[in-house]
Amino acid sequence: MAAQRAGYTVTMFLVDVSPSMGKTRIVELPDGPNGELRDMEMTHLEWALQFVMLKIQEMIFNGRKTDQCGVILFGTDETENCINQTNGGYEHVSEYVPVGQPNANTLSKLAALRPSEETHGDPIDALIVGIETQDRYLSKKKTWTRKIVLLTDGESPIEVEDWKATVKKMQVLDVGLTIVGVDFDDEEIEFHEEDKPHIKRENEAFYQKLTEALPTSVIGTLALALEEVSRPEIKQTRSTLMGTVLRLGDPENDPLESMEIVIKTSKCTALARPKGWKRFAPKETTEPHEDEDEDMDGETEKKNVWTELKMRTEYYIDTTGGEHREDDENEDEDVEDKMDVDGEEKKQAMKVEKEDLVKGFKYGSTFVPCPDGQFERLTTRKGIEICGFFAKSGFRREYPMGEIQYIWADPVQPQQQVALSSLVQAMEKQRTLAIARWVGRDGSDPKMGVLYPCEFERVDCLLWAQMPFADDLRKYTFSPLENLVNKKGEKVIKHPYIPTDDQVKTMEKFVDAMDLMDAGEKNEDGKRDAWFDPRLSYNPAIHRTKQALFHSAVVQDLATNPLPPPHPELTKYFEPPRRVLKRVRGAVEECKTAFKVKEVPKRVARTRKDEHVHAQDEDEELLLDRVPKPATQRQTQPQRTLTRSPTTPRVTRIQLKRNDNDSESETESEDDDMELLLASKGKGKAASPKLPTPSASPEGSPQPDPGRAPGRIVGTTAPLKDFQRNIAQGDIVSKAVEDMGWAVKDVVMRPFSARRHREMKECLRALRAVCSQEDEIDAWNSIMQDLKEACLSDPGNVVFWEEMRKERRTLGLIGKSEARKLGGKSGVSDAAAEAVILGAVIICDCYQPLPVPVLLPSYNDYSGRFSSIAYLCMALAWGNGGPGRYQVVASEPRVDVVESLFPDAVMFNLIDRYLYDISEANEASDSELRTNEVA
Repeated sequence: MAAQRAGYTVTMFLVDVSPSMGKTRIVELPDGPNGELRDMEMTHLEWALQFVMLKIQEMIFNGRKTDQCGVILFGTDETENCINQTNGGYEHVSEYVPVGQPNANTLSKLAALRPSEETHGDPIDALIVGIETQDRYLSKKKTWTRKIVLLTDGESPIEVEDWKATVKKMQVLDVGLTIVGVDFDDEEIEFHEEDKPHIKRENEAFYQKLTEALPTSVIGTLALALEEVSRPEIKQTRSTLMGTVLRLGDPENDPLESMEIVIKTSKCTALARPKGWKRFAPKETTEPHEDEDEDMDGETEKKNVWTELKMRTEYYIDTTGGEHREDDENEDEDVEDKMDVDGEEKKQAMKVEKEDLVKGFKYGSTFVPCPDGQFERLTTRKGIEICGFFAKSGFRREYPMGEIQYIWADPVQPQQQVALSSLVQAMEKQRTLAIARWVGRDGSDPKMGVLYPCEFERVDCLLWAQMPFADDLRKYTFSPLENLVNKKGEKVIKHPYIPTDDQVKTMEKFVDAMDLMDAGEKNEDGKRDAWFDPRLSYNPAIHRTKQALFHSAVVQDLATNPLPPPHPELTKYFEPPRRVLKRVRGAVEECKTAFKVKEVPKRVARTRKDEHVHAQDEDEELLLDRVPKPATQRQTQPQRTLTRSPTTPRVTRIQLKRNDNDSESETESEDDDMELLLASKGKGKAASPKLPTPSASPEGSPQPDPGRAPGRIVGTTAPLKDFQRNIAQGDIVSKAVEDMGWAVKDVVMRPFSARRHREMKECLRALRAVCSQEDEIDAWNSIMQDLKEACLSDPGNVVFWEEMRKERRTLGLIGKSEARKLGGKSGVSDAAAEAVILGAVIICDCYQPLPVPVLLPSYNDYSGRFSSIAYLCMALAWGNGGPGRYQVVASEPRVDVVESLFPDAVMFNLIDRYLYDISEANEASDSELRTNEVA
């Protein structure tokens, strides 16, 4: 996109106020705080004016005097325009806002607009009036840009007799036309209005013909236009060329071996900053009653008015000798409060005037006075002087600071252009950069920087990047982590701080998996582009604040019409790409294993005797519902030691041990454990004297801890609810699936988790359903394999995995056939999916020329006895060729082991022959197994 000159533009807004614009419609609003759907009823005119007001706010926000606009209405009851006053005609067209720089009054006038009751206006008449009004205003400003924006619902009659003459006039004046229609058909968003009136259909066709005749014109629907207004955009503007001189050598003392090139400089990049904020505070004013006589009674009415706060600086000398001096970091923040609030502080300090002070500069721990306000400057001369050249490979990309500048040769001097082009090409050929000193004007401080050669298609130039001085660099040297020396001076080779070869390879794999250069969308050649583009990454602090300001100025009531969510272009780089998350999942698990990463449980803040609580960690979530318990609740805490009645001769103490790894949440009350313990002690015995029990928690107690680890969005307290809530958002499916698998595995591996087995299976059913629908099949298969390994490890949870085997049809791995029915893809064959969930022993026939592996299901008996498949293996070994023919290859294999032994899945049909119930297998004897299976 070609750069345009900032400002110097007049935009005419032509707004249709015909009776049809008074029709009402329902506009969807952002969801409420509790997720409820909300909408609002407004007229077509109010909806269209939101676009006009947002565009005008952009002009006010930029604050350029050369960015001006005007508003013309058509369909009004009266007629007031420049053509009607001189030549007559062009009825029902009025100039509502004259051309000029917009302000807050412009927005107020637009907000007060209402549609007419019976009068219709002609859009072509309004277009001609807008062109003429704009042309008269710019009669002496030929270089200004002219734009016209027409807003209508297309239901007013149009006289299309002389529209071609209007098009020719717009082409001569180079006027850009934008037509924004209410409920116009738009192919880009696939919108087509149903039951469209015949006149609107004909008018839309005419507007399409009109915009096609003008090369700089566009047409679109209002819904898309409002969305595009909130899109973050970086405007490319032409920078002003500033003249200076580029010197090589010393032209004054050695003119024969030096040269000067007349150049122009302009900005290549410019730092965008948020607008500054102004402080306001309520001020109470008194106003007399208007309906009463002030002479009769002096009653006044108090009224709060918001007034702008302005900074006022006063200087004081501390006469206390600095006894109460704060740290330097907090001194600036507290000085205002001290001066305004603490009256005693002012009494102890002596006020001085600014004229009595001497400016000084801090040098170490002392201040160096400077009566003149600045030290003597260097004698400098305006221009850019090349000090030397160095290899391009020695350029440090972290050193450039500030903005980049273009350095061009003088456009009107060909000789200077040839000289600069020769310098650029020579630097490019030698692959060198230049060190240069830039002085903006005579006597000013110099800047050191680097000149970088840049060759465009038709012009050569230099890029200037400012570099720091040597004193500005802070060099911190650290010895390499791999060089560890003990007290004896010997080099340590093995140490927890020195990574092993396996850890280095694992980390390299993890870094390679996070590569973003091939994580973007596919291009025309079918190759994936880079995921991150700095040109499309926007600063949320600028654009989101700007959107909030604009919305607050347009909307009358923020409670009923809240701020809409940010534009997707602003948030598309907030989350990592799903493609990379899937690719990195295996590398993350390998890193966890190689580096022995373990989750560190959070320390729960406990109430102390003096009612203080521990401070939260920096990375701990700030939850407003976590309120420390008041002092009255301390006595309701569960007692750590319970005793019998004092009347009993012997005191028996029951020590309750807190188990941090319980399957329930860490904030679970100890009342349940106490009741279970007392109930087990009291079975079959007479009722003993009641022990003191804690009272119920009072209202307002803190909410239970969701059990979410840092960085997790699914907790262990209510994983199913957390999972369903995150899936409903729709944009964090992969993260929710990953954290759900972690939560189930964490709960299952805890002691005493049997009471939550049913809940965990419900979570897995919901997880499997989401993975089947959201193309997360590989993630589900990976989660199930990890869960199996954890359950069958030591100590593990074999009981839970046996329950999973019984429900393999609904909770098993997703094979290729099932994935194909679901419209997805799976990397696990059907037989491998069956084998992994059932468990298997792979034996190999050693009498074959090439060992043929045979896969048989293994129903492991977790009580310690041989598995039924072990009996079967012995039967096969002794009944078919004697010992040594069959050897066990793998037991309880993963999918990758099964796939490597069975690349074509030919032998998996053997599974169905050996599928029998585990209870029958345990009850069968050795002879029955040998007879049934070997036969």
